[in-house]
Amino acid sequence: MGETTGTRGNGGHPGVGRVLVVIPTYDEADNVAQIVARVRGAAPSVEVLVADDNSPDGTGALADALAAADARVHVLHREGKQGLGAAYLAGFAWARERGFDAVVEMDADGSHAPEDLPALLAAARDADVVIGSRWVRGARVLNWPLRRLLLSRCGNLYARLALKMPLSDATGGYRVYRLAALDEIDLQSVCSQGYSFQVELSRLAHRSGARIVEVPITFAERERGSSKMSPLIVAEALWRISAWGMQDRRLAVRRGLHGTPTGQVRWP
Repeated sequence: MGETTGTRGNGGHPGVGRVLVVIPTYDEADNVAQIVARVRGAAPSVEVLVADDNSPDGTGALADALAAADARVHVLHREGKQGLGAAYLAGFAWARERGFDAVVEMDADGSHAPEDLPALLAAARDADVVIGSRWVRGARVLNWPLRRLLLSRCGNLYARLALKMPLSDATGGYRVYRLAALDEIDLQSVCSQGYSFQVELSRLAHRSGARIVEVPITFAERERGSSKMSPLIVAEALWRISAWGMQDRRLAVRRGLHGTPTGQVRWP
């Protein structure tokens, strides 16, 4: 595992501090340059880390060229395809080691519009976790087939009921985390991927008492490259959410309570 990086600037985002946008990549050669350019244009104060899982299509080399041209762009070369969750955890550790105050999760395929990032960062001034939500008032989902819409809506409803979290989009992957909030979570215990990784972090943040805000975003289906979604990812999310729900209920019974600990969730 290695990295390339330039000399960083010292500025930060007002009210948030130094922000690192972590973008995991695997075979995203068609998208990586555009998404990095859009992030840098939408939020010039942030830095970008491309966490590449040794993409066969040369994504890592393209990211290296971007880093060579821009001191606020960095690359973390990982040994192979290890999954979305592992890539984000590596990015969180990279940010912590270098003194960042907040990290952003963002997909490389353009489904998470960098132009929405300023709104997420503005909300992070008064929150520990900000979720770019597809399912709150003001959000839009573009070019998704009906089956994907139903899968996401039903999956989020199931997570909300099973885990007793007042979140509309617990599976959403466009997020801001303050590093201080992540320090309150046992990240070493996190082992899930895909949708379930996002749900697991939502659950852990909620249980830790983090202040969670959902902000509406415009979510669009990717235009280039292939989706990493698979039936296995959906199945993993389903059984993990079920297992966590049963675990929470057992703990509630033992403690004589009628629900899990609640964080503070707000909608704009």
